[in-house]
Amino acid sequence: MALASGSREHFGWGQDRHLAADLFDAINQNTRATGQWGKGKAPKIPHYPRPQAKKTEKQKPRKPRSVADIYKHFQRR
Repeated sequence: MALASGSREHFGWGQDRHLAADLFDAINQNTRATGQWGKGKAPKIPHYPRPQAKKTEKQKPRKPRSVADIYKHFQRR
């Protein structure tokens, strides 16, 4: 199920864990929105850490080969 969710980082993150993280973030947003802070002084509350999929480096597309290049490649020994 973890691999279907994205990658191995999701291992151990069931519905209960995702729901708890969402609840944690909702409580923090409510606290920030309803607090009695001065104008523009609301604290920045960090989100609950969630698993992130690793970003893979995109490979540059190869330059198309000409028929002559392919022929030379197969003629070499």
